Amino acid sequence: MYIAHCMKTKKLNNYLLGGIVLISSFTYAQKMNTLEENNLKFQTYFFEALKQKAIKNYTKAIENLEKCYEIDSLNIAVEFEFSKNELLLKNYAEAIFFIDKALVKEPKNNYLLKHKVVIYKAQGNFKDAIEIQKKVVEIQPKNIDELLLLYFQNKDFIKAEKLIVEIEKKAFSTQRIKRFKKYLENRKLLDKKANVNITSSFSDINLKILKEAYNQKKEYKILIEILKRELKKELFEALYNDSLQALELFPAQPYLYKMNGLALNKLGKYNEAIDVLTLGIDFVIDNANMEADFYEELSKSYKGLNYMNKALKYMQKAKDLRNLN
Repeated sequence: MYIAHCMKTKKLNNYLLGGIVLISSFTYAQKMNTLEENNLKFQTYFFEALKQKAIKNYTKAIENLEKCYEIDSLNIAVEFEFSKNELLLKNYAEAIFFIDKALVKEPKNNYLLKHKVVIYKAQGNFKDAIEIQKKVVEIQPKNIDELLLLYFQNKDFIKAEKLIVEIEKKAFSTQRIKRFKKYLENRKLLDKKANVNITSSFSDINLKILKEAYNQKKEYKILIEILKRELKKELFEALYNDSLQALELFPAQPYLYKMNGLALNKLGKYNEAIDVLTLGIDFVIDNANMEADFYEELSKSYKGLNYMNKALKYMQKAKDLRNLN
């Protein structure tokens, strides 16, 4: 009797155990199916977001990223793409918000840090961009030339000079950095050079009035009008001097580098033009037409030096950019 009872109990336990295993297996299978389904949905939405961004439909891209976020709210790639699209829409606060969320998870991710620098540069916030770029340089020292560029854009010329000394001590110098150094050396001669033949443009009374107004107010829009008129009247010496002097006040304005390079080309100073144009193109941000202008001037510089292969190369770059618009 006792043995029979034990056997019944054992059977019951086996049934219960089998049921538990079946239920667990079914639940696990359900979870796996849900995970696979969510993963597939995530990938579909994410790639659609990339596709929409590629065709410049940034709002639609964000809508797909929001669906990704509902599935996985901790995904760095989603936060990175959110930030990129918000930046392209010029929603800077949102762009910073999402990149900061990603950086909390990976504070030493160079791609994320570099993107944050791009956001600050787009805002003209060079001071904060410099601090982030310093972190980038700690991780990748080869990016030190970008830090130097930011010092230029923030008019921190003393810090730029000190950084160049540090770069040269560590043997990190590049052709780009040498051009920055040359600009800093030439900058000290700006006042002297700016006074040469300055009266040659005074033949036009309106231009004279504009220059007097600019000397009083130092307004960029007045300066632009002066340079345009000097170009129209082919006053290339004055154009060179005025654009050179203006770079003292507005060192991050690519238009001034372009006009300075153009004047140097017209004056037959092709090597100097190449230095100025190569330096200035670094300040062109999200402006294909301006970038094309630089390439066209560089093409003229190399043509003047009889380097026809380079001249054709830069002219083709300019045409490719024009065709994109």
